Amino acid sequence: MSRRARRRRLLTLLGPAFVAAVAYVDPGNVAANITAGARYGYTLTWVLVAANLMAMVVQYQSAKLGVVTGRSLPEVLRDRMGRRSRLAFLAQAELVAVATDLAEVVGGAVALRLLLGLPLLAGGLVIGAVSIALLLLQEHRGQRLFEGVVVALLVVITVGFVGGLVVAPPDWGAVVGGLRPRLEGSGALLVAASMLGATVMPHAIYLHSSLVRDHDGATRASGSAAGAGRSPAAPGSAEAERTGKRLRGTRVDVVWALGLAGVVNIALLLLAASALSGAAGTDTIEGAHTAISASLGPAVGVIFAVGLLASGLASTSVGAYAGAEILSGLLRVRVPILVQRLITLLPALLVLAAGAEPTRALVVSQVVLSFGIPFALVPLIRVTSSAQVMGPWRDGVVLRVVSRVVAALIIALNLALLWLTLTGRG
Repeated sequence: MSRRARRRRLLTLLGPAFVAAVAYVDPGNVAANITAGARYGYTLTWVLVAANLMAMVVQYQSAKLGVVTGRSLPEVLRDRMGRRSRLAFLAQAELVAVATDLAEVVGGAVALRLLLGLPLLAGGLVIGAVSIALLLLQEHRGQRLFEGVVVALLVVITVGFVGGLVVAPPDWGAVVGGLRPRLEGSGALLVAASMLGATVMPHAIYLHSSLVRDHDGATRASGSAAGAGRSPAAPGSAEAERTGKRLRGTRVDVVWALGLAGVVNIALLLLAASALSGAAGTDTIEGAHTAISASLGPAVGVIFAVGLLASGLASTSVGAYAGAEILSGLLRVRVPILVQRLITLLPALLVLAAGAEPTRALVVSQVVLSFGIPFALVPLIRVTSSAQVMGPWRDGVVLRVVSRVVAALIIALNLALLWLTLTGRG
């Protein structure tokens, strides 16, 4: 096969990770990273770098499960759980989906208020309606078109959030200093946990295996594609060779997509640290927008708001898709997109109607997501390490060790955060 042909084949394998990566640049990330930069300068840069590396490992494992088995993580877990444990697991997974949608709808509503002056509740309704349209596009026009639209929004997000650094470059010496791990008090721990929850997203862990399965041409309405899956290919077979090629393409997909998401997240923190540190009110999205417009010019402020709007639109669609996949995978019931959309949209609209401070609601939602990570991550590690599930494609020793270290670090941080919260120190 020629180099050009190999390149074309590689490009056909790209896409699922870029859709999953939208979850890593949602409005919750904006709130958490701006709060971190405005309050603590460059000192929490290391949290984002570490979290992004963790995300690459986790998302590769989820995608690998989909490639090898043709099934999603919720589908695999369904057959390994009793009815009661499956329903309990579903309850926490749906809570994660609600927290995810809260961040995305609130963030999109804030963007519409910044750009058009819409009230937050009206903006939330607009974001919900547009997300439903995007999901219907995916359902009726196919996975590839949906991926293309989401990737286009991801480009807008990148320009919107990275552009400010051209006008306000960071202190690179301080950035290097921020790579040294440290936490300055319990407040920093709370923000670090929200950054982690915003970066290693539990709903993206559930979703990525589904995205790979659908990208490979499986029809979601088909029982064989959506539930039965396939056995891992035997070593040396033609199917094993195809699986190996898909996995190599998947690794490239994950590194490129999550690398881009990491650049966006770090750029947000650096922008807040360089342009917003010490200014009053800049630990909220609207305050940050006002400060950016005042210090860097209204054009940069508009670009930032457009990036925030694209983030809300793309991520709420991906989040609702994840919620539907979780429900259908665990219950073996195809849930209409509109029903799933309403399940997660209504709590977000209620928060907006209640007048909650948007950025605070976003940061709290990311803490909730941080607690949901182990419930997605530990089962993923178990099934991808299983020879029964993965056959010869089970995780190797290095990946098993790394993934367990990642899980241990995340769980330890969550336990510390829980202790600080219960004792009133968080």
